[in-house]
Amino acid sequence: MPNHPLIAIAGPTGAGKSSLALALAERYNGEIINFDSVQVYAGFNIGSAKLTLAEQRGIPHHLIDLCAPSDLFTAGDFVAEVRALLPGISARGRLPILCGGTGFYLRALLRGLSPGPQRDDTLRGRLLEREARRPGAIRRLLRRLDPGAAERIHPHDANKSIRALELRILSGRPAGEYFSSAGPAPLTGYDSLLLALDPPRDVLYEKLNERCESIWYGGLLDEVRILLAAGVSPTVKPFESLGYKQALRYLTGQEPDEAAALEEMKIRTRQYAKRQWTWFRAEKDMEWLCGFGSAPETQQEAYAWAAIFLKKVAASAEHFQG
Repeated sequence: MPNHPLIAIAGPTGAGKSSLALALAERYNGEIINFDSVQVYAGFNIGSAKLTLAEQRGIPHHLIDLCAPSDLFTAGDFVAEVRALLPGISARGRLPILCGGTGFYLRALLRGLSPGPQRDDTLRGRLLEREARRPGAIRRLLRRLDPGAAERIHPHDANKSIRALELRILSGRPAGEYFSSAGPAPLTGYDSLLLALDPPRDVLYEKLNERCESIWYGGLLDEVRILLAAGVSPTVKPFESLGYKQALRYLTGQEPDEAAALEEMKIRTRQYAKRQWTWFRAEKDMEWLCGFGSAPETQQEAYAWAAIFLKKVAASAEHFQG
């Protein structure tokens, strides 16, 4: 069977990925598949920059509001959901366009995700106890046992640090070995065009500062209040994400200074954008577009890449059928 085409739009937060995905979907009869790890959760809208129905412009969007806030949604779940969606999108004669910034999800989909050891609550409990007795112990242990993972994982991301240690201790293998171009279950049946946005860093950082203020004063605090009033636990995973974490700390009195909470959101957002750049730079076959996804010249460049790619896939299909 000939392969179907698939396009992915990646890049740092605030770079205009949604704008570019919408433009490509309108031009090439596409359907958009989200790969942002927060937008899958219902109710977490403002802080995740989730598009409204009107902003989606009638284009089908998938993996938005998929989960309740208390649900656990993993990279494995993402892969399973997308692989279930793709055949239907292609059968409708439409182009699947992945859009998001969670590089871990995209890599898992395209390259395959090796099944690591299951979560070990006893081990996790011991690690957390060790951290409580000696703050920073988890990070020090990770640097010693898996320096590669320690370099990739942000120092404040306790969940990923613990999971990396869990993989290393239980399997004896570094966490990074669970991804491999030769690993199990890479995506088959699709040729992929990977586009990444690369706007000027100083301009993006300025825009991110403005965006944080717009989100904070544009309803984020009320959204968090509504979620808490509806019974959503402050310990659910999406509350650990950018903006929500700082808003929650402010509303619960852990950070009584609103200006300080907002400033932390700005700093963490800029740091996250930098980590995304680093991640996607390491990906194979990524084509970089110099600019914001909302810019007409960037969209024209993306159209050119897409036209060449789709023509190539169509030629391969004709050759196969011939």
